[in-house]
Amino acid sequence: MLFSQPKQIAEGGNLSAASEATTAALTASPILGLLSVGARERLANAGAPVALERGALLCQRGDPGDAIFIVLEGEIEIRTSSPAGREVRFASFGPGAVVGEMAALDGGSRSTDMAAARRSRLWRIPRGPLVDALEAEPAAAVALVAELARRLRAANGALEAARVLDLGGRLARFLLEAAGARSLVPLTQTEIARRLGLSREKVNRKLNAWARDGSVTLGAAGVRVVRPESLADLAAGGERASSDL
Repeated sequence: MLFSQPKQIAEGGNLSAASEATTAALTASPILGLLSVGARERLANAGAPVALERGALLCQRGDPGDAIFIVLEGEIEIRTSSPAGREVRFASFGPGAVVGEMAALDGGSRSTDMAAARRSRLWRIPRGPLVDALEAEPAAAVALVAELARRLRAANGALEAARVLDLGGRLARFLLEAAGARSLVPLTQTEIARRLGLSREKVNRKLNAWARDGSVTLGAAGVRVVRPESLADLAAGGERASSDL
């Protein structure tokens, strides 16, 4: 598949509004929100907007870690490919999230791909101003280290699930994590299958089986989790050696 590349855009009159949205996102961030007001404003003013169409790569594995990105709108997916060519998705981040910080901290190369799961707007902040801000205000640096550790554990969990769980376990785990407070996963079955690296047919069969036993309901809005306890058992490894694999 060919991907379009990110566009750094000069939005004219919208540039100020985007900068204000970035400052608000920085303020709400559990990490960079610990910076002083002045430091957050300097970071926002040092940045530039980026626009991505759905499927466009923000950066690829091996690219220089020369910036972080604030997600203003849309969704950014973190992923890589296995030696066999299978896509492995680690996580996705929506509005207000900070992405690309690991490589930006040490100035090394990117270890994964980052792509837009849907049309997205971001604010690119160069590495230099970020490092200056963290050196001047260590509380945010400590919080950033803690967040990176949390994300590493989540990535390890995703890899372990892909290794030991069958289709039902992986699908149940994904639904529980994606459902949120509304108990709704607002994705098509095709998109769910893509994110898990599975075929749509297998995902469709499993979801329909769960709909028949009342664990989920399927509708135009997506998949609604009705009995999370039954999915939790599958996500914990309660279903083994599925014939759907």
